[in-house]
Amino acid sequence: MSPHTTSTPRFLDAVRPDRTDWMELPPQRTSAGVARHAMHTRLASWQVPEEVCANAVLLVSELVTNAVLHTLSERILCGVQLMTDARFRLEVHDGDLTGRGIPERRPGPDDEGGRGLLLVREIADSWGITRSALTGGNAVWASLGTAL
Repeated sequence: MSPHTTSTPRFLDAVRPDRTDWMELPPQRTSAGVARHAMHTRLASWQVPEEVCANAVLLVSELVTNAVLHTLSERILCGVQLMTDARFRLEVHDGDLTGRGIPERRPGPDDEGGRGLLLVREIADSWGITRSALTGGNAVWASLGTAL
């Protein structure tokens, strides 16, 4: 299954479709790579500086990986919107209907994983988790400025 643009971008503002991009991904480990590539391509087309683009690519990779590894989703929605010329927002929606939210992890120094949301917390200007009106699962969002 390959990603495709969804026809229902209701969570991010759909007023400016030229500044909003959605894709649907299968719940597979390869989806993080697809999301990274698509995010880089979209942000480069909006002329977001490369260093900021690299941070966004890392964020979307972590969020999609979390959705794939820690939920029982049948699909994952990934969206980005250029909110203003100085700010954009990423969203990853999973299909986890358990209502348990995102578990808090405290990885030890020798743990190989468990640091995804710590990275999000450090890199994003702001971020959060809410219930998704699109999937019924979790919607994890992060916003970043486009300037260095």
